[in-house]
Amino acid sequence: MFDREEFERWLSQAEYTLRSAENDMKSGFYSWACFKAQQAAEYAVKALLFGLGIMAYGHSIKRLLDVLSKEVDVPEELFDSARLLDRHYIPPRYPDAYIEGAPYEYYGEKDAVEAINSSLAIIAFVRRVADEVQ
Repeated sequence: MFDREEFERWLSQAEYTLRSAENDMKSGFYSWACFKAQQAAEYAVKALLFGLGIMAYGHSIKRLLDVLSKEVDVPEELFDSARLLDRHYIPPRYPDAYIEGAPYEYYGEKDAVEAINSSLAIIAFVRRVADEVQ
């Protein structure tokens, strides 16, 4: 049985976080937009896993999709999106992730657009699967 309440709780946080990422992108905070896009997709995949009654551990979207793929057919392009987003988990936040300078100096609008689009694709997939299992 699908736990719709737990699913919606996590998915609403994913969508909220993605809206924040979009606002950051519009304001030029590209590194934060990338990090929040990663977080939004992570929450979304966890939403589906929890809805299906599967424990979700860790922060790697790719690894979470590996777990999900044992239950659901996950398109390969979502694994590509997950790998892209996973690269935005630590570097946007920690100055020592780069040899010099601050993390925000390494991000541009193109990075933010790509991350947000990847997150949108994962969230749309999660929503479709959840609608199918009702």
